[in-house]
Formats: sequence, C-alpha cells, structure tokens
Amino acid sequence: MKKLLIFTMFCFINTRLCVAQEDSSPVSIGINHTIKSSILNQDRTIQIYVPDDYSDSAQEYPVLYILDGQWYFLSGVAIQTAMKTPLAIPEMIVVGINTSNPLRQELFGDENEKFTDFLVKEVIHYVDSNYRTSDERVIFGWESAAYYLSDLILQKSEIFDGAIITDGGYASEDNVKSFTSKKDVYLFMANSKKDIYYISSTDAFHEVLKNHAPQNLIWKYSLFNDEVHESLGHLALYKGLKYFYHNYNSPVFESIREYIDLGGMNYLTTYFEERSKRFGMDKQIDNSTKDALIWLAWNRNNYEYFTLFMTEFEDVLTTKRYASAYWQNRFGQFYLKHKNYQNAIKFFKAGLTKYPNSEFEEEMQKGLIDAKNGKH
Repeated sequence: MKKLLIFTMFCFINTRLCVAQEDSSPVSIGINHTIKSSILNQDRTIQIYVPDDYSDSAQEYPVLYILDGQWYFLSGVAIQTAMKTPLAIPEMIVVGINTSNPLRQELFGDENEKFTDFLVKEVIHYVDSNYRTSDERVIFGWESAAYYLSDLILQKSEIFDGAIITDGGYASEDNVKSFTSKKDVYLFMANSKKDIYYISSTDAFHEVLKNHAPQNLIWKYSLFNDEVHESLGHLALYKGLKYFYHNYNSPVFESIREYIDLGGMNYLTTYFEERSKRFGMDKQIDNSTKDALIWLAWNRNNYEYFTLFMTEFEDVLTTKRYASAYWQNRFGQFYLKHKNYQNAIKFFKAGLTKYPNSEFEEEMQKGLIDAKNGKH
C-alpha cells in the first residue's frame, strides 16, 4: 500500500511538472522602437502594442498615446485589452513614450514646444506611417506630463480628440478662454486629496474651466481620495478611457426609474443616433439593450414596463437568445403571474411545441392549464 501511494504521488508530481513545461516561450507585450530624433537630437525609445487580431484584419485603429511609457505603458495595454472584451472601448493601438528623469521635467516644462514638435512630427508621424491608424487619438499624462497636456489639449485640439491627466495639471485663464475647436474634445482630470503637492493646481484648473466652460470642450474632474500620488495614475487611465468612450458600449440601467428619468425611449433613440454619428455604428437600438431592459423589468417585477418592452422590442424575441424552453417558460410564468392569460398561453404553447421533452415540460404543462382556467 505504501509503495502504491508513493508511486501515485510520483505520477501526480511528474504530471504537474510536465504540464508546467509544455510551453516555456516568453510572453511579450508590444515592440520597442527607436526613433532617431532630429528635433531632440537623440535616440528615443517608444513602445507599440497592436491588438491581437491586427495582422488578420484590414481595419484602422484609434491610438492611445501614453507619456511616461516607462511606468504606464503596461497599464495602458492591460486596461484596453480587458475593456475591449465587454465592448466598453474599441480595440486600440497603444504607444508608450519613454522619458526618464530629469529629462522629463525639462521636456514637459521649459522645452515643451520642442517636445510637441517631436511628438507630432516624429512619433505620431512614425506611428501613422507604419500602422493602420484611424484619426482618433487619446493621450495620457501623469504629474509633470499632466501640466504639459493641460495646455496642449487647449492649444493643439486638432491633434488629439481627448486627454487624460492625473496628479497635476493647470492651464491659465487666457489659454482656456482662447480654446477653439470645430470638434468635441474630451478632457478627463483626476486627483486625490492625499496628493497634497498637486491637488491645489488641479482644483484651480477645475475652477477656471467651470467659470468659462469653453465650447466643444467636454470635461470632467474626479477625485479618488483612496489613492495616493504614486498609485492614482493607473486608475485614472482606466477611468479616463471609460469617460472618453462613455457612449461606445450599450447603455445599462440600474432601475426602471433611471430609464424614465433619463428620458425613456427618446433617450435611447438619441443615444444610438449620437453613437452612430461618433463611431459609425448602427443607429438602431441594439439587441443587447433590448435584452437588458426586458430582463430589468422582469427582474424588478415591473409588469407595465415589461409589457412595454416586450411590445416595443418584439423583434428581439425572434433571435437565437430566446430559442429555448427556458425563455418560453420564463415569459409564460411572468404573464401568468400577472394574469395576462392570453400571452401566458402563447409562450407555454410555443415552449411545449418547439422544445418538447425539456426539463421545463411539466412546469409549462401546469402553467398552460392554469392559464386556460384563468382565462375562462
């Protein structure tokens, strides 16, 4: 028995070792590129990540530029990769621009005009020339880079569609007042009360923006007081991308009351029309939203809006999602509960006819009898 136990343990350990050694190839995220900058008169390293399906597609991708890529490039890749799965944001090319101290203090400060030339004429030109990029660009900056971007997004609005700044940032009243743009430009600002070194300037920038509210600048200032100066950048990058792409995903409502307060069906129509205009998507309300609203009304036992959504979104009921005894029984039981016997009978009959011998057979048979008895 003891020998058998030892042999079994050996086989188990050996199996585990073999599984762990199946693939020892390194995991790589992005590629380092060296730009021989004539503007900065030095070699500069940038990191570029492309989506997994880049080589198999012909589409053009928006680009996320990350200043201080030596610290935040990996976060940018991780965030956009995780968020694209539920379609919260589109797939993006991510570009990290490495700038170590003390050089970053100079380039984001007194030599910012030179850095802007390098960014536009060399980095962006290189990326656009070598990759399939769309016209949409977002840029992220932390601390010193946040101050640099505060002015850049106001003075060079044609270059970027959005900026995410954190743990710093300020633009003068004159720069805010002189902002002009033919397109919407997004600015997301983040800080923490624990960042005692930079919070005052971000607060001041916030006040300037409130006082002048420049046209076509869409901005938001958020405080994350659980974070500190060194940690907030990663969270701000996530929150900033969510803000920029706030209407990319299908809308989700926490309650029927929220749906009503936002404007109901008119809100949905406007939402999808604006999303279509901004991202080129279908302007019709998508099935995901229809499904979610039907589910919400059912889950909240709101018969009035359940009936409304089942009527308004009748087309979604013919999709594959509802092709099962499970859904036919669920709808039938809900209608039965609310004494709509005609619809209860319709769904029970459909479930029994189209999906015979299912695990819901007995429940639907009983429901059908109860609905017929109730009807009479």
